[in-house]
Amino acid sequence: MPRFNAYKLSNGPFKAMAALDATLAGTSIEEPLRHLIKLRASQINGCAYCIDMHWKDAKAGGETEQRLYGLDAWDESPYYTDRERAALLWCEAMTRLDHDHVGDEVYERVRQTLSEQEVSDLTCVVATINMWNRFAIASRSDAGTYHPREAHAASS
Repeated sequence: MPRFNAYKLSNGPFKAMAALDATLAGTSIEEPLRHLIKLRASQINGCAYCIDMHWKDAKAGGETEQRLYGLDAWDESPYYTDRERAALLWCEAMTRLDHDHVGDEVYERVRQTLSEQEVSDLTCVVATINMWNRFAIASRSDAGTYHPREAHAASS
């Protein structure tokens, strides 16, 4: 049961967050990878609403079930590209700040695959989903209620 309707009560900040999220579509991080990153950060944060949302969005965007089921073990799974692995490593380091505060070793590994522009854009994607996760968790948004087609129709 939701605690409060953050969208209704904090509409201005929510519109700004939605605009930021929409802006990310024009960055160097392509949509399928953004879906994987959003799903992985949501898994780490334990955000049921966002896991449901980004699983559905990724699936609607053509992502395979095998890759979605294996996402939690991406570093041991053979079906992710080097680009995806670098992005997922960065996502995990940024989301789990208590481990090493995004250490230099992680940055150097990521930079072997991603350009400086891509790392910067990816940082925006990861920071944004972490912000959405915190709103959804704090307000206890109802998981299972999201429908990808309705969300995309509303934004057009």
